[in-house]
Amino acid sequence: MPDYRRAYTPGGAIFLTLVTFNRRPIFAEPDNIERLRQAATTVKAEMPFDITAAVVLPDHIHFVWALPQGDGNYSKRVGRLKVLFTRSLNGSCALPQDVCISRQRQRESDVWQRRFWEHTIRDEADWVGHVNYLHYNPVKHGLVECPHQWEFSSFRQFVREGFYGEDWGCQCEGEAAFEFKGEELVVGE
Repeated sequence: MPDYRRAYTPGGAIFLTLVTFNRRPIFAEPDNIERLRQAATTVKAEMPFDITAAVVLPDHIHFVWALPQGDGNYSKRVGRLKVLFTRSLNGSCALPQDVCISRQRQRESDVWQRRFWEHTIRDEADWVGHVNYLHYNPVKHGLVECPHQWEFSSFRQFVREGFYGEDWGCQCEGEAAFEFKGEELVVGE
């Protein structure tokens, strides 16, 4: 088994990606997005943190979380979020009989991938880059043509707060404002 370690920065900001098991489009159902919101509200009440930015796509979620000073334990919060959401499904995604022995031993359902991806935000430029990536992700995956068209995102909040103009990343007029080189979002020429 690999020696897997996470970096914890008390009071820091963290970019997270949570993916559904076998990339099943669980969040294509609006009821499941509401279940996720309820789970996040419960976790925030139990272990305070701020969700700075978020986008929910059919088979994965991106978050930017800000943790309280002196607290760097995002793993516990992610684990709790996954458990609460899974329980809220009331057995509709219960552990199938044909799941691998490893998942049976861990009593894991077929809702989430076992791990999650995290990146500790280093500075303001890193934060801006990850927030931009998060908000442009529905366009990258071909779900919409423009970030403002995706309902399950914090994009509109960022527009209201003046961080973005309403046409940020917009291709409604047929011009791509951004492109991806690998996983990096770059401004088009």
